[in-house]
Amino acid sequence: MSKIAQHLHYFLVGGAVRDALLNRPVVDKDYVVVGSSVNEMLSLGFIQVGKDFPVFLHPKSKQEYALARTEKKAGQGYTGFDCDASANVTLEEDLLRRDLTINAMAMADNGTIIDPYGGQNDLTDRVLRHVSAAFIEDPLRVLRVARFAARYHYLGFTIAPETKALLIDMVKAKELNTLTAERVWLECEKSLSDGAFSEFLNVLASIGGLHVISSELKSKWCDELYHTLQSRFAYANKLQVSDTALLFSQVTLALSSNEIKAIASNIRLPNEVRDLALFSQTHQTSLSAEKPTSETVFACFNQLDLWRRPERFEQVLKTLEVSHQQPVVCYDSLKNAATQARAVSPQQFIAQGIKGAEIKTALEQARLEIIKGYFS
Repeated sequence: MSKIAQHLHYFLVGGAVRDALLNRPVVDKDYVVVGSSVNEMLSLGFIQVGKDFPVFLHPKSKQEYALARTEKKAGQGYTGFDCDASANVTLEEDLLRRDLTINAMAMADNGTIIDPYGGQNDLTDRVLRHVSAAFIEDPLRVLRVARFAARYHYLGFTIAPETKALLIDMVKAKELNTLTAERVWLECEKSLSDGAFSEFLNVLASIGGLHVISSELKSKWCDELYHTLQSRFAYANKLQVSDTALLFSQVTLALSSNEIKAIASNIRLPNEVRDLALFSQTHQTSLSAEKPTSETVFACFNQLDLWRRPERFEQVLKTLEVSHQQPVVCYDSLKNAATQARAVSPQQFIAQGIKGAEIKTALEQARLEIIKGYFS
């Protein structure tokens, strides 16, 4: 037995236990240590990383070990908590502060499950239920529950009526207004990675909280849009698409450029996500047309800066493919025209003795002639 195992009383907790019981892959393992102290953890070689409460990295595995703690609301928002991580905090007290019963289970080293709040029953019944009345103290839990409901939607999970009522109350109390834009985007990003973002948005819509992402999207939300997005994300999952910007653009294709800019400002979209959303929205009609004109295609190529950023054009085409659940009608012609037009080099005109602004004119004319070979 190692020195750490001899000295510490620790348990695997949270998502790792939940996913193991659901037979899902366990990605991250987090542990809670009961009856210890900061000094003891440091003396055993752990590296402290938590600023607001004692969280440590194991000296060898680098997995997270946190001292058991309780939390008491001391301010507004999702960061205003006082923590007690003293050695007399029990495992049950630590689990009580967690959001959902399915996340409030622990596993001992011998595999024994510690489940004081009925998490295993709720896993069996496919129910997302809050652990205690303290649930309402953290507005971030609104987004977390929406994310879990989306992630496990394919397994038949639903939100318990009493928990959904609390979520609605929190939205009405404007608790979501205390969340930072960066935190909202992070939850969106996690849900996009789960591959069920349409469900995430639908849960938020059902509790009146979709405005936290976009008031414009909230006003447009309906069953038709929801089912459209379901189909798009199912197709993306089939293709194993993991590009966050491409996935988010499936939602923004239904919005105007100004509405996309409003979302970008509201939740601080990363530049690459904002740009792809805008480019895809702007060019979806032209690039999806059955017979686009050569001038239209050339304008798209220029605006997408195909000549220096060919990957951007590829991203837009893939975004449109996912939105239609099939490649655009002129996919092969667009690809071939793009490849050949990009191959035209200014050097060949310089070699002909063409100079100055005339080089650009000759270059554009040559590229347009190639495109005309594919489009009228």
